[in-house]
Amino acid sequence: MLDKILKILNVITQVILLGTAFLTLLMAYIIFAPDELPKPFRLQYKYDSAFTTPVPEAAAHAPVEEAAAAPAEGHEFIPGEGIMLNMSTKIINLVDPGGHRYIRVTIVAEFAPDNPEYETLPEEEKIAYVAAFEEKLNSRLPIMDDTVITLLSTKTYEDLYTAEGKEKLRTEIMQILSEKLVDLHLLSIYFTEFVVQ
Repeated sequence: MLDKILKILNVITQVILLGTAFLTLLMAYIIFAPDELPKPFRLQYKYDSAFTTPVPEAAAHAPVEEAAAAPAEGHEFIPGEGIMLNMSTKIINLVDPGGHRYIRVTIVAEFAPDNPEYETLPEEEKIAYVAAFEEKLNSRLPIMDDTVITLLSTKTYEDLYTAEGKEKLRTEIMQILSEKLVDLHLLSIYFTEFVVQ
């Protein structure tokens, strides 16, 4: 009887050791293997705040009516100097034959203030202006959310899981939002969470 119990415990110990070894190897593969290789899921990337995206070429050659979106003469805002709008977390199904792939993404959009005197406003007026501007941005949030959700629902896992795919997506979001929000000047798009599975 004791021999049977020892054999069972020996088998259980071997299964636990093999399972632990397998999980260790799997985690090492997920963490250290290049993104080009297939993986069961991707790690979340967090970018340094100094990381910026160049303005898409389409925005550089914007039509005349979009010129109103640029801030008036004076200080030219660059990414990192604008007013941020958190577009909240979205979980969207990707184009996948089995319907099992999805993206979980949190996007922050940065806009240049549309008041040419923003930089010279006294602190109290600046706070009031920012509150009013954020209210204006929040009123446009449904348009921005719809644009992002529609765009992401056309993407595949292969389109998004590489660093190049993320940059292409960032550029596409900037271009589409700039076309839809002609009275606002979009400076940059930031991904604060990006998980493709």
